[in-house]
Amino acid sequence: AYKRFSELLPKEERENACSARVPKSQILTLPELRANPFQHRICHVFSTSETRDDSMSFEDFLDMLSVFSDSATSDIKSHYAFRIFDFDDDGTLDRKDLEQLVNCLTGQGEESQLSSAEMEQLIQNILEESDIDKDGTINLSEFQHVVSRSPDFARCGGLQR
Repeated sequence: AYKRFSELLPKEERENACSARVPKSQILTLPELRANPFQHRICHVFSTSETRDDSMSFEDFLDMLSVFSDSATSDIKSHYAFRIFDFDDDGTLDRKDLEQLVNCLTGQGEESQLSSAEMEQLIQNILEESDIDKDGTINLSEFQHVVSRSPDFARCGGLQR
């Protein structure tokens, strides 16, 4: 992990990799993130940058790798997946978050984008399946309840396409 992190830094900064921050643009060059539709959200969620530029310290990088590792528990994976899908960082998945989530998964191109009616129906179906307290949003425990019934979630972390 240290080697991969330091290779993202300019040569002159590699000796001090433990205290350096890798810019988001470099993190996004990682093959594991390059094609991930949630790449920007992943950087945002794992970055502890005080300037909110989504750069990563070595510790941030380790946290990200550990969550995506096979040994991470389903609870850890689902917690971070929830945070990644919570586009407005308000602690719930509301209709806007779900629409952005669907758009990330289907692509932003006109040929792959859902019609308004299709999007509305899909969001309605998601809420009917997941919104246990019927408040119009999905909270973390509701999200974890739904993913606990998905055997594929723990295996792939719920974040691969």
